[in-house]
Amino acid sequence: MTGRVSIHSDGDRPQLRQKDEVSDSMPDPVLDAPPPGKPLMRGWIHAAWTPVAIVAGICLIVFAHNTAGRVGGAVFLFGSIMLFGTSAIYHRGTWSDATIAVLRRMDHANIFVFIAATYTPLALMLLEGRSRVLLLSVIWTAGVIGLLFRILWLQAPRALYTVLYLLMGWAALGWLPQFWANGGPLVFFLIIGGGLLYTIGAIAYARKRPNPSPRWFGFHEIFHACTVGAFACHYSAIALATFDSAIALATFS
Repeated sequence: MTGRVSIHSDGDRPQLRQKDEVSDSMPDPVLDAPPPGKPLMRGWIHAAWTPVAIVAGICLIVFAHNTAGRVGGAVFLFGSIMLFGTSAIYHRGTWSDATIAVLRRMDHANIFVFIAATYTPLALMLLEGRSRVLLLSVIWTAGVIGLLFRILWLQAPRALYTVLYLLMGWAALGWLPQFWANGGPLVFFLIIGGGLLYTIGAIAYARKRPNPSPRWFGFHEIFHACTVGAFACHYSAIALATFDSAIALATFS
């Protein structure tokens, strides 16, 4: 038996409706298709890296030569746990809408905290006097403002908060000559290399491309991979500054 077909407008998309009961029970292959899910690798990079970051941070604290190294290591460890741990929980779990909103705020706000936490041991180990105080004041003030910005304005345009991440991340350009003078070329280039990796990842995140495999490894995974690579660069710079006895003796004990 053939049913009658009528076309009804639903915005810009027409819909077909069958009038007989048999046709009504048949699913529409387009309209009833499930929405595409997030890539299967989403969150696993940060989940795998969280224990690595914890062990690495503990090593900074335990093997530091002085109080500056231990304090810097503790701050860096805290920032690392907040960044990678929260990201892993947020991206790997299945949550209610209310929980997603909370975790998303934390996930985005933690980026500002982690930037400040990364600069802290570098400032403590490689800078002195007013220069150290100025950088720490600037970076933590920016971190708190950025944190409040992401918590209070969750729906901010992606391009806007990505630019803010980059501006804060490169805020210490004025101190780079001192990082070179006090830490040496290797520390300097590790800092620059980490910054470039963060920048590449942020651009991929903001533009949503390249997106090599939406099913497995998309633009967001590129962003996460870049954060891990940048962490490795900056951790190496911090470790060199913390464990180098010549640098350690030049800072307060």
